[in-house]
Amino acid sequence: MKRLCLVLVLLLSFNAYSQAKDPKDPRREKLIGNILKNALETYHYRGIKINDEVSQKAFQQYLKKIDGSKQFLTKSDIKELEAYQFQMDDEMVSGDYVLIEKGLAVIKKRIALAEGLRKELFKKQFDFNGNETLELDPEKRDWVTDDTKLKANWEIVFKQATLNKYLSLIDEQTEKPVAKGAKASTKPIKKVKVEKKLTDAELRTKAHESVSKRFQKIFERLAAQDREDQMDNFYNSITAIFDPHTNYLPSKKKEDFDIDITGKLEGIGAVLQEDGSFIKVVQIVPGGPAWRGKELETDDVILSVAQGAKEAVDLTDMKVDDAVRYIRGKKGTEVRLTIKKVDGSRKIISIIRDEIEVAASFAKSSVLQYKDSDVKVGYIQLPKFYRDFENSKINCTDDVRKEIERLKKAKVDAIVLDLRNNGGGALEDARLMSGLFIEKGPIVQVKNHMGQIEVLEDDDTSVSYDGPLVVLQNRFSASASEILAGAMQDYGRAVIVGGDFSHGKGTVQAVLDLNRGPLVSIFGETMGALKVTIQKFYRVTGASTQYKGITPDLILPDIYSYVESREKDLEYSLPWDQIQAKPFSKWNKFTYNVPDLKAKSAARVKVNPRFAKINRNVDYLNKKKKETIVSLNLKKVQDEEAATKKMAEELKLEDEDKTVMVTNFEDSLKAHENIRPADMKKWAKDFEQRKDEWIKTLRQDAVLGESMMIAGDIVKSLKTKNTASAK
Repeated sequence: MKRLCLVLVLLLSFNAYSQAKDPKDPRREKLIGNILKNALETYHYRGIKINDEVSQKAFQQYLKKIDGSKQFLTKSDIKELEAYQFQMDDEMVSGDYVLIEKGLAVIKKRIALAEGLRKELFKKQFDFNGNETLELDPEKRDWVTDDTKLKANWEIVFKQATLNKYLSLIDEQTEKPVAKGAKASTKPIKKVKVEKKLTDAELRTKAHESVSKRFQKIFERLAAQDREDQMDNFYNSITAIFDPHTNYLPSKKKEDFDIDITGKLEGIGAVLQEDGSFIKVVQIVPGGPAWRGKELETDDVILSVAQGAKEAVDLTDMKVDDAVRYIRGKKGTEVRLTIKKVDGSRKIISIIRDEIEVAASFAKSSVLQYKDSDVKVGYIQLPKFYRDFENSKINCTDDVRKEIERLKKAKVDAIVLDLRNNGGGALEDARLMSGLFIEKGPIVQVKNHMGQIEVLEDDDTSVSYDGPLVVLQNRFSASASEILAGAMQDYGRAVIVGGDFSHGKGTVQAVLDLNRGPLVSIFGETMGALKVTIQKFYRVTGASTQYKGITPDLILPDIYSYVESREKDLEYSLPWDQIQAKPFSKWNKFTYNVPDLKAKSAARVKVNPRFAKINRNVDYLNKKKKETIVSLNLKKVQDEEAATKKMAEELKLEDEDKTVMVTNFEDSLKAHENIRPADMKKWAKDFEQRKDEWIKTLRQDAVLGESMMIAGDIVKSLKTKNTASAK
């Protein structure tokens, strides 16, 4: 991502603002609207104008933002707001935001109605013996027609939430969460006083009181939303039409954005986003507490957050930036998350917060070998394309080069470069790292919003590694990962192995900071920033990496293939296209017999029980994902949860392949640790624990195991060719 300073060339008269010192001055909103419209139309890759067509599409996004769950508004409310669906573009210019005023008024009225219903409906306890159901997917629901149906709908929502809480309380009495994710040096958590076991009647009463109080707080929080929150909704409804990665960052979100850029915070190490009424995990930060704990996963929904043993705060209908503030906290403190898995099961997990260096997902390596094989495979894991632009000595290319040298000294026969779950990073390192494996040539083409094409090349003729190379990817491999994998595939330099395709993010964003120049002295740092897509990546063949991603040479079962979070799954993502290819020389030291490798791998995968279990997992999760109607009958829900837990136990992917030997990793694991000699003893236990976890993780990895076999096939094939050539 690039960071730019926006040069404000406006059609407005700047003098009109020169004397305004109040950040809440209404003219500020007019100025922001005009800046955003100008910047989006000028810099965004799509090159579209904000007109009535964009306004109509943005209006639908606006409705999702103010009532994504379709629980507050009625069809008459929608009809009232629809009168302004073609005016959003005009309001940006005029500064007369009528839709915001109307939207704020109607949503506050509906929140007040919902709060009144809460007080009425929670006067008595709910009966869980009926046959009511609730559709959880807002896309499959419509807004209700009148207040009577709105009341009936809220009763079902309150009832289902209370049933869930009641079942959670039963779980809490039988199983306490164990804190995970802390380093060995973290002080143990103080023991919480064991509470007496509650009777069923007490559990029901507690569930009702807890849920009633929870919704009261939700409604209070929603009612407290001000004009600034609605401006955020308005602007980002428009940016959403351009593409999923373009958005306006208001002043109060600037802190979160700066943390993402500078790379340090104290928390659990997870990237979250709003998904309708819920907060969903979209990425686990490698090296963070959540990553170390291994219980929180991508696509989990975080239902509530508690600070240690304190009462949990419900996150339903909460803005993601507000939710993050509950989850973050001081290093060494405990946070308890109530999460909902993709299969519908709920779980309470405990994580000890720690300092997270977002960019410190360093490369590391090991030598892998099956006990019955003479093929030694070098394995390099690269979780992110990191680079410290202030300290050029810290970068992933140099680190991978060092790992290659370690592996070469160990006399490995092939190398597996693991880019799975690597969401990208520094474009410069995608170029430089590709150069470690080829002599020279173009790596990627970058096309900007004006149609200009820049070719990034490897101009260093040295090759760090010239042996057999396998590159692993999955649907979370994005951006720089796709550039490197695509280049290795196009040059015929590596065999690409993994799920059916990579993520498909082939775009570049720039940050236009609005808090620059004279505007700071006029309005303070209240203007925010615009993250805008300005460029698109293309392979040397001319094919874009955007939308389609990289299709591997050998496709293996992927446990994450049920997750619909690829670029093609996102609304208004930029389409795939193609430009002219660049001339380049393919790798000629040797070639891979891909059809032969594919046939041998398919035969192994077919009889491998670990892959059979992965496929069963994916089929089951895809099936559960479609089951969006839930029962409110206690017996039925308990039976379903018991069946879900039983199936989850059956499908656990915890089996290890003990025939895999893992060696030569000590130096790699310690390479990025600045531990004083005097502290080595204190960290020894932590290091041993991480070594054991590293070995266990590698042995549990069925895809890695098969990639070792593929590497072995390549080595044997090349030896056979060399022997035949010698004769």
